[in-house]
Amino acid sequence: MERLAIYPGSFDPVTNGHVDIVERGLKLFDRIIVAVLLNPSKQFLFSVEERLEMLRDSLKKFTTVETDSFDGLLVNFAKEKNARAILKGMRAVSDFEHEFQMALMNRRMNREIQTVFLMTGFRWIFTSSSIIKEVARFGGDVSGMVPLIVNQKLKQKYGYGS
Repeated sequence: MERLAIYPGSFDPVTNGHVDIVERGLKLFDRIIVAVLLNPSKQFLFSVEERLEMLRDSLKKFTTVETDSFDGLLVNFAKEKNARAILKGMRAVSDFEHEFQMALMNRRMNREIQTVFLMTGFRWIFTSSSIIKEVARFGGDVSGMVPLIVNQKLKQKYGYGS
């Protein structure tokens, strides 16, 4: 049976840390669906379509990765896609409490779907989408922390660079 995982997130925007989790996740899973959560109660810099475009471009070298979006409960989306696991990246202990609570709730709703936590690679431990946006907004160089397309889109969004 195929080992399929869902890697959910807002990916606003995708960072090299996210790409690292996908690359290492593929050592555990045959296929990964990177899924953008549709959350109308949150305000995002990039539209869902823009985030999916950046994800597709950033992950194009991985032939067993696809992108998608979903709303509602993650475990329902995972079941619909016949996934056996939810893949989550964690940067620090501060991520753990929230992610642990979500994993327990997901397990309560569907015991067939496991949550797998991967620690972010050390080089990306201080990188988050929020920090990337903050630095980029003030013209800081984030080129080493995000895929090329993301760096270009951030410059366009904030109105500087080429």
